[in-house]
Amino acid sequence: MWNVVAVLWTPRGVGVGPVCGVGSSRKNCCLLLAILQDCVTFPKFLYHQHDLSSVDLSHNNLTGEFPNWLLDNNTNLHQLVLVNNSLTGPLHLPTHSHQNLTILAISKNSFHGNIPIQVGAYLPRLLTLNISKNDFDGRIPSSIGDMNSLWSLDLSYNKLSGEIPEHLVKSCINLRFLVLSNNSLEGQIFSAANFNLVSLWRQQLDGNHFIGKIPECLSNSSSYLRGLYLSDNHISGRIPNWLGNMSELVDLKMHNNSLEGPIPPEFCQLQKLEVLDLSVNSISGDLPSCFSPPQIQQVHLSKNKLEGQLKDAFFNSSSLVTLDLGYNHFNGGIPNWIGRLSNLTYIILSHNNLEGEVPHLLCNLEWLRLIDLSHNNFSGQIPYCLDMTTLHGDFSTATDPVRNEENVEFELENASSSNRGSFAPMRKEETVEFTTKKTSYSYQGRILIYMSGIDLSCNKLTGEIPHQIGNLTRIHTLNLSYNHLTGSIPRTFSNLQQIESLDLSHNNLNGKIPPQIIELYNLAVFSVAYNNLSGKTPQRIKQFGTFEESSYQGNPLLCGLPLPKCCDANCAPALAPKASTDIEEDSNFMDMDIFYISFTASYIVVVLAIAIILYVNPYWRRTWFYLVETWMTLWYYFIIDHLPK
Repeated sequence: MWNVVAVLWTPRGVGVGPVCGVGSSRKNCCLLLAILQDCVTFPKFLYHQHDLSSVDLSHNNLTGEFPNWLLDNNTNLHQLVLVNNSLTGPLHLPTHSHQNLTILAISKNSFHGNIPIQVGAYLPRLLTLNISKNDFDGRIPSSIGDMNSLWSLDLSYNKLSGEIPEHLVKSCINLRFLVLSNNSLEGQIFSAANFNLVSLWRQQLDGNHFIGKIPECLSNSSSYLRGLYLSDNHISGRIPNWLGNMSELVDLKMHNNSLEGPIPPEFCQLQKLEVLDLSVNSISGDLPSCFSPPQIQQVHLSKNKLEGQLKDAFFNSSSLVTLDLGYNHFNGGIPNWIGRLSNLTYIILSHNNLEGEVPHLLCNLEWLRLIDLSHNNFSGQIPYCLDMTTLHGDFSTATDPVRNEENVEFELENASSSNRGSFAPMRKEETVEFTTKKTSYSYQGRILIYMSGIDLSCNKLTGEIPHQIGNLTRIHTLNLSYNHLTGSIPRTFSNLQQIESLDLSHNNLNGKIPPQIIELYNLAVFSVAYNNLSGKTPQRIKQFGTFEESSYQGNPLLCGLPLPKCCDANCAPALAPKASTDIEEDSNFMDMDIFYISFTASYIVVVLAIAIILYVNPYWRRTWFYLVETWMTLWYYFIIDHLPK
């Protein structure tokens, strides 16, 4: 006799089969049901089950309220997973305390209201509690601290407010994952007196309203902490030196705060660091020359007050994929170690004081997709060999040598339960800011993978535009504006079939605009303004019919629509009638004498017509004189009544 102890409802068909644990005999195997139904309510047979141990109804379109009856009917239930449905209403607790439930995952629904105050008392044995991406509000219940075995707590993407309960911080000593991101939590992060979360692996408190400094009590978990997320808060003060002692730290993201002071030299000890994001702060000073984590993949230090030269930082970081140092005060040139970063994909060095030539070593980086060196003092010529990078190929299906996806599940070393790993939080997606179509956009996730571009604007580059640039067939944005470039626009630009924004304005380009350029069907922004171009503007068809005069202005020898200057005699007659019409309109104003004569004649005609009508029709005549007499009487008494006495 088989016992039904697990139920999975998936959209893949109907199946029945045994599911056995490691070392279990066939006799002790459980029965797995996979059921396909079009209904959106809970299957009726579930109401009659009393021996279930695991229920997973994720990724359906289930509606209704939280099924607390499942907990009441199945006292041996240890796992309830309802992820990604359309369930709503409050979170109903079972009638009595449920002693066997270890995993409750109801994320990605529409549950609302407060989290029940007694949730810890009624579900004391939980290892994993995931209620993220709902509409819960109110405070975090202090009773969660009663869940002494809690391994993972994810309350992110709700509307929770207030502070983190002290009872939670003091009693959940086994907590590995604390995820409270994107709520409205406030106050100090932790109190040193009650902090017992010494086993934390990942702490995600980003997207809240926390204030104060980074709590020193976190140094007590330095032996285990792998991920620290404090971004988008109001945290102030200096970056503590003891962060460099967290030997297991992999992710450190604290962007968009009010941090200040230098990057501690102790960061050179972070040999396992893969992600560093301190952007949008007030961090100052030089980069530590010894800072070159061998496994680093993402570096975001933009929009700070960093200065000095790059020197030897990152010289040994061959795994580096993203280097974002824009909007700082760095000077000097791009160091030679840039050519050794074989996995570099996104390099953002814009809005600094960098100088020298754009290094040809960039051509050795075959994975480059985004190059932003704008608003610097670079001189010399544009490297002709940039077509050796991924910009020359179809990288839409390419596999990144370091990362297949931005969402990389955190490694659960020494995890005692596979179920715990199944509901571990995921790494945050990387975001890169890049200007295209004259607007700054933030690209994230899969959109970032498909984005590509080169921005060398606002520098002192000279020479001709290399015709090899036309080989970058997968590029979306090319901005070479505000330089000192000479020569003609390469005909090979017609090969840039994916380009959406092309800006060559404010240079010294000459010659004609290649007519083949009208083949760029995806072009949305185009400007060659303020050069020395001559000849005709491109034919106004398809997308080129949308570009206005501002795209071509500042070129005295350029002619054709939408410019007012005509290219040949064929279009002169089209302009002449307009001028003659204007003169004719000016000379055809009506003479005032004629106007007065015609007005008087019209007035006389109207008076005579009224007199004739009154003479012919006696009824209208009597009515007319009656109205005249009435009005004269009214006006007479009105004047008499209002005369001063």
